[in-house]
Amino acid sequence: MHLSADQRQSIQRLIRDCGRQAQQMAAEKFQVYEKGRDDYVTDVDRALDARLTAGFSQLFPQDGIITEENSQSWQVLGQIGSGQIGSGQISLEQSKEQADRRLWLIDPIDGTDDFIQGKPHYSVMVGLLEAGQPIAGWVYAPEFDQLYFGGSDWGLFQQLGDAESIPLIPQSPQPPSDHFCPILMGYKDQRRYGQAITQFIPGVQFDCIGSFGLKVMRVICGQAGLYVYLNGRVKLWDTVGPLALAEAAGLVCCDLEGNPLKFTADAVDPQTLAHDQTIVIGWADYVEALRSPLQQAIAQSKLG
Repeated sequence: MHLSADQRQSIQRLIRDCGRQAQQMAAEKFQVYEKGRDDYVTDVDRALDARLTAGFSQLFPQDGIITEENSQSWQVLGQIGSGQIGSGQISLEQSKEQADRRLWLIDPIDGTDDFIQGKPHYSVMVGLLEAGQPIAGWVYAPEFDQLYFGGSDWGLFQQLGDAESIPLIPQSPQPPSDHFCPILMGYKDQRRYGQAITQFIPGVQFDCIGSFGLKVMRVICGQAGLYVYLNGRVKLWDTVGPLALAEAAGLVCCDLEGNPLKFTADAVDPQTLAHDQTIVIGWADYVEALRSPLQQAIAQSKLG
């Protein structure tokens, strides 16, 4: 992964500082703007987006950076491996360098709806993508002063407040049964598919919080066996950091058909960077047991 100890410490400080800034700004009046249908942004998102962009640009001037609130940065993904930088052609060697280029994916506030409503389950998230794969992630919950971070060749860690970081040991829940089957779904997905899912998975117990990253952490920590995302709105900055942590924890990360998740330009909407695939993240026994009944439930919901 080639991050020095100093760089890692700088990332942790920057993310925690941004989380504290979010708390401070939340205590004052902030503006809310509608980006699209049921999609909102605040002054706080934009302020943190600018601060994180500046910080990572200084730390990693050779790397690409994509952030949620700077749509001009999104074109960086399409340049990777395309053979072009802007309108100019590049050599084969330069093209390979571009394909292997590291990309930082930044979500200044993940769970903006919860943040707007004064709920605690929002987070500041950063993910590192290399050669099209998530390799490291940071998820910070300001209201709990809890930072999760790590990667596939690095391990998993957690830091509470100013204490030293310690290893995070993943905890699997009890196996799924007709009486016990905790899963996580977003509010919109649960409203649309929840009733059908209860018919096909009798013991299902739904849980939901705002942040995508904090949902993934609940699975890693054994509070749920699986997280499924179905509504086609989740973007690369939502997924790269948390999925790097999920893979480091040994979770299965796939779509509902069992295909590996993709993070390249041909696998996302070019206008929004939303994943074309459904997202399934969970412990192997839950994914194996629930993938088929989830498919059946979704098909029935669409027929209805």
